[in-house]
Amino acid sequence: MKQELASKLLHSGEISRRDFAAKTASSLLGVGLLGHSLTSKSFAAFEGSSKLKQAATAKNVIYLYMSGGQTHLDTWDVKEGVETAGPTRPVKTSADGVRISEYLPLTARQMHHGTIINSLSSTQGAHEQGNYMMHTSYELRGTIRHPAMGAWLNVFQGGGNSTLPNFVFVGNDSRHPGAGFFPAAQAPLFVSNPENGLKNIRNSAPEDKFKARMKLVGELDKDFRATFPHRNVKAYADMYDDAIAMMKSEDLKAFDLASEAPDLRAAYGREAFGQGCLLARRLVERGVRFVEVSLGGWDTHNANFVSVPDRCETLDKGLSALLNDLHLRGMLQDTLVVVTTEFGRTPDINQNAGRDHYPKAFSAVMFGGGVKGGFVHGKTDKEGREVIEDKMKIQDFNASIAYALGLPLDQVIYSPSKRPFTIADHGQPVPGLFA
Repeated sequence: MKQELASKLLHSGEISRRDFAAKTASSLLGVGLLGHSLTSKSFAAFEGSSKLKQAATAKNVIYLYMSGGQTHLDTWDVKEGVETAGPTRPVKTSADGVRISEYLPLTARQMHHGTIINSLSSTQGAHEQGNYMMHTSYELRGTIRHPAMGAWLNVFQGGGNSTLPNFVFVGNDSRHPGAGFFPAAQAPLFVSNPENGLKNIRNSAPEDKFKARMKLVGELDKDFRATFPHRNVKAYADMYDDAIAMMKSEDLKAFDLASEAPDLRAAYGREAFGQGCLLARRLVERGVRFVEVSLGGWDTHNANFVSVPDRCETLDKGLSALLNDLHLRGMLQDTLVVVTTEFGRTPDINQNAGRDHYPKAFSAVMFGGGVKGGFVHGKTDKEGREVIEDKMKIQDFNASIAYALGLPLDQVIYSPSKRPFTIADHGQPVPGLFA
């Protein structure tokens, strides 16, 4: 059916390839892909949208999410000589003039590959709302669910492996927005424990019996699909096809970490986060384009200076091993590694030796994927309270990720409720992050 539709559209001689993409998106995804090639004024890009275009500098994204609100003052934006610094000290890195926390010594050796952003600022100071905005660029609403970046990448560009999911989430965070208002086929594959891989994925029945069963399922569902020709019904039918393709894929071995050398697995750290980073490398190596790995435990209202060194040790092993592994394999230049969180922690240290929620100023880091190496964007004041140079909104941060992937920032897509949305909600990319 899809091939027939494509053939008719492409050979009609009446539409361009851009129109073809718009029409197939509308037909197959149940959404309107709206762009400059269509004539209705309501289909125009939003006012003030970014007109910046560039060839993609990154093919893939490995997105490392520090769930709970990572303290910027004890990781990427360490201060000295002020009370707000606490006991944390900065150390030199492989990049001249760039210093980070003493708790990240292995990552310090990799900073010549990365850009630190010390000027992020959010309007969301609660976990669920901050997490949601960082993943979607939109405020959390009760009436709609917005897509995460991996789902946007799926819709606009598709995957690099026809038999594996294009979007994978490694971790246990149930708050992930997933596909949002896009069909279920655009949702990530959730892997709770990277050590376990994918369970019960291989077909144990003989091939002839399996085909007979699937034929029977198709016949039983035929009348239902004809009676209810809705996009969600079709989306779940398509998911069966995708699942069958994955069951037969030779690339399922990507999920088997046991095939990696023991010393490499140890370098990543044997915690779930480190092994998740290793799994992310293996998946990207086989064409999966967006992999997110989460690391929780950053909600340090109490005993910040006990918890943070422990969390940093886990992050430091996984991140540094990932960067080194990608570099040695020649993959870092095409892979954008992002480290981010929902907000920072207060400069003031509370009575429990902890730091509280602080969305006004915090940090993120990008490595590889065309970003400048050994670079720091933005600045906070001497106590880490206020952004004093190059403030960056969450929407601008996400627009910069999309910019690296070559995604159309001004392209409008209508949700099923006929409301217009874009990748980064009017965010403007920061070209100065890229070499």
